[in-house]
Amino acid sequence: MKRRSLMMGAATAAILAAGITAAQAQDTIRLGAAAPKTGPLAGGADVTHWPAVRLWVHLTNEAGGLQLADGPALIELIEYDDQTNPQQAIQAAQRMATQDRVDFMVAPYSTGLNLAAAPIFSQLGYPQITGTNVTNQQPELSAQFPGMFFVLGRTGVMAEDTAQVLVDLRESGEIGSRVALVNVADAFGIEMAGISRAVLEENGFEIVYQTSYPLGTQDIAPIIDGARAAEPDAFIAWSYPGDTFALTDQAIVQNFTPSVFFTAVATAFPSYYGRFGEQAEGVMGMGGVNPDDPAFQAFAEAHTELSGQGPDFWASASTYATLEILGQAIEATGSKDRAVVMEYLQDNSNTYETVLGPVQFNEMNDNERYWTVGQWQDGVFRGVAARGRDGVSDVILKDGWD
Repeated sequence: MKRRSLMMGAATAAILAAGITAAQAQDTIRLGAAAPKTGPLAGGADVTHWPAVRLWVHLTNEAGGLQLADGPALIELIEYDDQTNPQQAIQAAQRMATQDRVDFMVAPYSTGLNLAAAPIFSQLGYPQITGTNVTNQQPELSAQFPGMFFVLGRTGVMAEDTAQVLVDLRESGEIGSRVALVNVADAFGIEMAGISRAVLEENGFEIVYQTSYPLGTQDIAPIIDGARAAEPDAFIAWSYPGDTFALTDQAIVQNFTPSVFFTAVATAFPSYYGRFGEQAEGVMGMGGVNPDDPAFQAFAEAHTELSGQGPDFWASASTYATLEILGQAIEATGSKDRAVVMEYLQDNSNTYETVLGPVQFNEMNDNERYWTVGQWQDGVFRGVAARGRDGVSDVILKDGWD
């Protein structure tokens, strides 16, 4: 399949050369999207989710829409705020399907909200191509919800690769075996912490401190107090955006300086480096990208031009890729009939060309090629571990907060 250009001018020129303009589109595809605009995850969605969704709609429409069998169709985007509330995510999906009668829906933002909405997506027959859902339950979920697809990766692999980074550093004599492990107490954090502890212990690491905290916790100081007192070589936090920033703030205030400092979601945000500057150097987190890849550079340029802010260095591109996949499936079938498009998506012989590179789902609707661990190096969050992706960078050791 041919990759849809991310460069606005090039896409428009190509369509005009073919004699098709946005004005000639005779049909409309209604696309529904519900994600946080308020609540604890609103900040993360404002970076990772909404700009990527709006960018794909904008570029698709500027290029003349999606090509159906009977002509081009423009995308009409309908947005709702799920308030970072699982019940609101479910109600929004029901509303979009039954009242707005959308043709397709964008998957929610975050693991927990995707899991909450999965039954209603399945019941109503909507593909759910997830770009911010990380879980080890993919085999069970895809069996229960055959229209649920996974682009971002599995928790087990994320935990394994994080542990392997520590193993490599230990084997090179750069760190010891003492680890502090903390997590946000929601579906993502609980699952990640359980798997991570098991993998670390299997590799001979000692968990010298472990705790969890509720989503939206304001006082992070006691967590850093406890971790600092345990004198770990590595600090690993399976955190969400608000606590990722708060944990880093407190570590700096308390001069908590383990050789490895790892926070999860939002570590890859440009605003993380904007907030902490050179103090972010050496901080590790989930995800990463190859920032030297021309496809990512084009995506970042278009993202910044439209939204006024750069994408994050992980799940922004994954979210965008979910819509590239949906668009390519619609165009390949020439149809906006959900059953027809679903059947195409479930054919795991199909490959999609995306900003991430080629994506192909296996029999469990899982993409097996993704980034797992990243690190801030010279002001860029570079991928330092990945499955099936090129451009992996070497790990550097963090040297305090100075």
